[in-house]
Amino acid sequence: MHNNLIILAGGASSRMKKQVVLDNLSEEEIAQANERSKGLIGVGPNGRPLLDYLLLNAKRAGYKNIYIIIGEQGDLFKEFYGSENTNNDFHGLNISFATQYIPEGRVKPFGTADALLQAVEQYPELNSQYYSVCNSDNLYSTAALLALRETESPNAFISYDRDAMEFPLERISRFAIAKLNENNCLVDILEKPSADVLEEYKDSEGKLRVSMNAFKFKGKVLYPYLKNCPVHPERDEKELPTVLLNSLKEAGNIALGIPFSEHVPDLTAKEDIAEVKEYLKTHYPQLDWNV
Repeated sequence: MHNNLIILAGGASSRMKKQVVLDNLSEEEIAQANERSKGLIGVGPNGRPLLDYLLLNAKRAGYKNIYIIIGEQGDLFKEFYGSENTNNDFHGLNISFATQYIPEGRVKPFGTADALLQAVEQYPELNSQYYSVCNSDNLYSTAALLALRETESPNAFISYDRDAMEFPLERISRFAIAKLNENNCLVDILEKPSADVLEEYKDSEGKLRVSMNAFKFKGKVLYPYLKNCPVHPERDEKELPTVLLNSLKEAGNIALGIPFSEHVPDLTAKEDIAEVKEYLKTHYPQLDWNV
């Protein structure tokens, strides 16, 4: 089992920053949503951020080394998790920071694949190891994170049952769906699926499966595909699913879809803040770091 978890936290958070009128958020919460990275929004007691809970679950799953990919203006992360670039001790976790720099000529980051590429080039030892990758604004369960550590497949992702997601149907219908073979290995990912193709994308259990960006990778195998990732023609970004699919098609690699049926709390937009706060009150009445 590997001990490395890379957390993607350098995005622009553009959907969170959209102006909306909500009567269930305080002025402070709205200000944080507009100014902070999503994983740092204070949704827990005493204003602690969502990322605390993700780190707690990572520790419970046995991860030791945490690499947080931050943006060029990511100093607030260091106020929460350690002022040094490397080897900060946070409740027994070893926290290091990688910076996702914005290329000249762009106004926002270049996507998740670019973020991971910059991280492994700043910490090249990762290219000879296994590591997991996840978002900073999703709260993955301890069990899901542990499954990524325990799997013997060189590449894997958590393959979530779409019906178990506690989001509005309109939102769920926009999620990309994964096509798996009879051995639960990834064949393809379909973005913006239309209703008429859903039946052919169901797995052997009759479930539609979605990825929430929780992956395990073999660093040595993935690196050339990260480095040569093409730009998505519509979103103008370099994206991890593209990297994974290219490595499968060209190198004959496999990526196991590990089936899970559970909700994944998500901080995408301001409308999510109140729901995540309620979820944490119910499921995490206190943060107990004594794992």
